[in-house]
Amino acid sequence: MARWKRRPDGSNWGDFGPDDQRGRLNLIGPEQVLKGVREVRDGRSFCLSLPLDYPGGNLLNPRRHPPVLRPTSRGKAANFNYALSSDDGELVDVISDDLVILHTQYSTQWDALSHVGQEFDADGDGVAERVYYNGFRAGEHVVDDGEAGSSARRLGIENMAVTGVQGRAVMIDLFAAFGRERKLVGYKDLMAVMTADGVTVEKGDMVCLHTGYAELVLEMERRPEPDKLHGACPVLDGRDPGILDWVSESGLAVLIADNYAVEAYPARAAEGRHASLPLHEHCLFKLGIHLGELWYLSALARYLRDRSRFRFLLTAPPLRLPGAVGSPVTPVATV
Repeated sequence: MARWKRRPDGSNWGDFGPDDQRGRLNLIGPEQVLKGVREVRDGRSFCLSLPLDYPGGNLLNPRRHPPVLRPTSRGKAANFNYALSSDDGELVDVISDDLVILHTQYSTQWDALSHVGQEFDADGDGVAERVYYNGFRAGEHVVDDGEAGSSARRLGIENMAVTGVQGRAVMIDLFAAFGRERKLVGYKDLMAVMTADGVTVEKGDMVCLHTGYAELVLEMERRPEPDKLHGACPVLDGRDPGILDWVSESGLAVLIADNYAVEAYPARAAEGRHASLPLHEHCLFKLGIHLGELWYLSALARYLRDRSRFRFLLTAPPLRLPGAVGSPVTPVATV
């Protein structure tokens, strides 16, 4: 039985197959990987992740907290600096082993396609259902089982991990144009920056937006200031139809930024029934475009700008954690 009779306007549901869970990652194949490899000239690598205990505290999102490291147990003892002895009682090894309590979207992260859905009349019967990309259903495919835990049985982050997430990436340097000013970047602004820097985006490219926000987060050294967290650096205007059309028509495979949500949050006010995160709706729900957030792009952006370059090889698989709706990531750019 088909999961949907109607698909959202402007969506690509079904275009990659009725059961597709990868979305526009399908545009990254061997050709895109080879394009990325051809951008490697200097043999230098850049880590694009913040330390995963940044930004610090929970002022950025009250529901997300820093990771907690704890030792595993060996009987009643902590399995940390544990003296492991042989049968005759002679000391052989000292063992340390730990576990982590990790909010998957606290720091540098990928959003899975199960992260944001919408109430939408996919059945065409006049009643809106809670659905995700390609018509997968809340309660059936994305499930909260209470004490048993939650699970994205479809559209989990593992579907992204198995692709390797490797190919050619493009840097768009909004920070170079606007500095740390809090600015809603609309389509005209974006095109002006890209034209000035000679940046082009082609089908299957992974697009990175450098705003300077992650570098600001690093400077606060895990003691974030609310006004800076919520009032600094450029952000895409998700309410601008031109931005949404560009995302659709450019053929970009994934969209990444070094700020909190890629788009402004909260978004500009709108009338009537509307998404609170319009760019998330457009990317995750309609087009199957994974979003990367809170990446550290500043050092790479400076390196590329100094050499009049904007393309590089990007390798950025998430954790292969079945059922997760997001994941920390340690991306690597190779130039």
